[in-house]
Amino acid sequence: MRGLGDHLSIGERIAFYRKRRGYTQEVLAGLVGRSTDWLAKIETGRRKPPRIDMLSELSRIMRVPLGDLLGQTLLVEDDRHQDDVPAVRDALMSPRRLSRLLFGAEADSQLPTPAPVAVRVESAWDDYQGGRLGSVIAALPALLQSAQELEDRAARRDDDCRDCWAVSARTHHLAATTLAKIGESDISWLAAERAMRAADESDNPLVLASAARAGTHALLANGRYDDALELGNTTARWLSTRVEQSDPEALSLLGMVYLRAAVAAARHQDRPTAVGLLDRADALADDLGSDENYWQTGFGPTNVLLHRLSIELDLDNVSYVVAHGRIDVDHMPQERSVSHRIDFARALSMAGQGDEALGELRTAELTSPQLVRNNPRVRETLRDLIKQSPVTGGSRASDVVAMAQRCRAVQ
Repeated sequence: MRGLGDHLSIGERIAFYRKRRGYTQEVLAGLVGRSTDWLAKIETGRRKPPRIDMLSELSRIMRVPLGDLLGQTLLVEDDRHQDDVPAVRDALMSPRRLSRLLFGAEADSQLPTPAPVAVRVESAWDDYQGGRLGSVIAALPALLQSAQELEDRAARRDDDCRDCWAVSARTHHLAATTLAKIGESDISWLAAERAMRAADESDNPLVLASAARAGTHALLANGRYDDALELGNTTARWLSTRVEQSDPEALSLLGMVYLRAAVAAARHQDRPTAVGLLDRADALADDLGSDENYWQTGFGPTNVLLHRLSIELDLDNVSYVVAHGRIDVDHMPQERSVSHRIDFARALSMAGQGDEALGELRTAELTSPQLVRNNPRVRETLRDLIKQSPVTGGSRASDVVAMAQRCRAVQ
């Protein structure tokens, strides 16, 4: 159910779904090759939550979405407490999307041209990178409707059909990435599939490479790490033979494909593959020479470093993240800078540096309240900080509890 139980820990969610599936602790622990004591301590919060690869295996065995175990917030509200995700779902699942022959546009209908829609889509991409998820979600229903109309136009005309498909691909890519960010993993995959289909029709290798990023986001959100790695590697091989390596847009897109594949490898606990892919992205960032934002990638040396730190955290190398995580991210797109601060705060908390962890979370919240307050990693970190704080008194304890309440980490 949307937005229900945000205050539950990962361990409590595992216990809830285990009981619903009728598994004892002994049986479920045996199915993942662990001891009953290990699972009991996970469920009661006496040890930290499992790594993401183990959570993915638990979700597969218990037949629940990975996002349900992570506790991803499925209720995204703007300042007026309006939640438009159901409208996005309606736009993606409209019967008119099933068949152009059955539901084709009326002959005299006015269909949009690609250029004005492209301007609206890129504005929404700016909102995404700025951490304004509520604005993106509010805009998506109309954008998705326009994308469908552009596809109808492409079926009728030849002069701008490729442009129509390209704008549709960008629209559905935005939808897929945003939906994955907020935990709507099922419809994220639907949007990603439509992004790649439209990109195929655009006959533009850069559009297809960009849309493939949406596919990796959706697969990662669904815990399908092998599939995400396969898509990333296939896209990288395909793109590298079709573009000029001196083209900064191509360098950026290819670099981001390597980074997404590296994340997939790390979440599958495949360090050698993850490091090799990071090194390939690093070489492209060196060729690019600076931090840029072609195709809303934010790609460059800093983004490679941010992914390296995030991947080391996925691989449980907390000491590395603590030692190397103090970097300048203020010039990066806010979505990336906030994601880094959340990762760094998590590492600091795990290292027992609670004051610094809280400082990073508060800075991230000032930058983008929506990205922070709707993030399951933030909630887990705040619960850990509450455990580390004194039972009574102390300014940090009260500050942690106040932030935990804002983020729905506690009731």
